[in-house]
Amino acid sequence: MNKRQVGKKSKIKKTSQSKIGRGLTVRVKSARGRKPSSTRWLQRQLNDPYVLAAQRSGLRSRAAFKLEDLDKKFKILKPNMRVIELGAAPGGWTQILVNRLGTENLNTKNKIVAIDLLEMDPIPGAKILQLDFLSNDAVKIITEALGGKADLVLSDMAPKITGHSGTDHLRIMDLTQTAYNFAKDVLTNGGCFVSKVFQGGTEKNLLDEMKRSFEQVRHAKPPSSRTGSSEMFVVAKNYRKI
Repeated sequence: MNKRQVGKKSKIKKTSQSKIGRGLTVRVKSARGRKPSSTRWLQRQLNDPYVLAAQRSGLRSRAAFKLEDLDKKFKILKPNMRVIELGAAPGGWTQILVNRLGTENLNTKNKIVAIDLLEMDPIPGAKILQLDFLSNDAVKIITEALGGKADLVLSDMAPKITGHSGTDHLRIMDLTQTAYNFAKDVLTNGGCFVSKVFQGGTEKNLLDEMKRSFEQVRHAKPPSSRTGSSEMFVVAKNYRKI
């Protein structure tokens, strides 16, 4: 879904995931100039129940349901917490954060800073930063915008997939490691880190480091992740600065 399709003041309509089902299959005919891979992607989008549910609910992406799934399982989102979201565009996770934490009212203590290299339409209740979180002054800029250290760092970032398993493994590991290193700089004691990984894509050394820094480290594949995808999430809770 194009991020421009959702207005600044759009409201999220509650959609029960138990009611998300499959309807009639839409067949997409190949068009001149369109690659077969593009036709397959379009057909998958048109027949994806989570894409349709996101559109009905006013959500900017189907990925929003993944955060809902993870929060339901791990109880990640807490009242009055400060949250940093990496790779936020187009804003599906940000919408869920604003909705769950009630930050539409700017007088609340909840604060959300959403960061991406891409431009992102505003979402009332969240601070949007078009920024490289690896830049030298990023930590200072982000923590000042947040008003302190974070209770939760989220990363739904993913590298561009090449189809070569070895290359893709290295890319996702590098991205997960950099997000984790950033999280250690900005998390408060007791904080939580959630990051996208792929099956087989979290090396033992990184997991061992996480287990030394967090009381609990778990993997999960949300029900809303595509069936054929190797996508998973690592959820690390109760940060202990060492």
